Amino acid sequence: MRRWAIMLGLGAVLATATLHPGEAQQPASPAPAGPPHAWLYGTWTGGIFPATETQGAACLGQPSVVFTRDVILRSSPLDITFRQRLVETATATPTGVDFRLVPVGPTQGGRVPPGVGFGCADPNTLRVERRGDNEIVFPDCEEFPSPLKRCMP
Repeated sequence: MRRWAIMLGLGAVLATATLHPGEAQQPASPAPAGPPHAWLYGTWTGGIFPATETQGAACLGQPSVVFTRDVILRSSPLDITFRQRLVETATATPTGVDFRLVPVGPTQGGRVPPGVGFGCADPNTLRVERRGDNEIVFPDCEEFPSPLKRCMP
């Protein structure tokens, strides 16, 4: 009878000992692949005006904003060329991404060149909020009052 109690106690100890190390060895949640703004890569329409066409060549041929790893390009309703801003840092937020852009200094007149930012309070920062899988906004950026939608091929 005493042997049976010892075996039962030893079995319980071994079962407990094997559970805890296994739990401690569980892999941590996987690190996100790529930079925090990788989900933004591609072309987006709208922002300046409400997005209308989001499919095919009509959207891809004239996007409002293009996100890449190191550069954000934006269009202007009055100019053919895209304005290019280099990304200094991108920081994930609970609702999107905050970009710190490579600083652009004022011109000789002491003002920032027109169209260099996105109409935000600081032309060297851009906050992007995700509104859905394929919709974003630039909050408090007066040059982009409407939501942007991803261009789909």
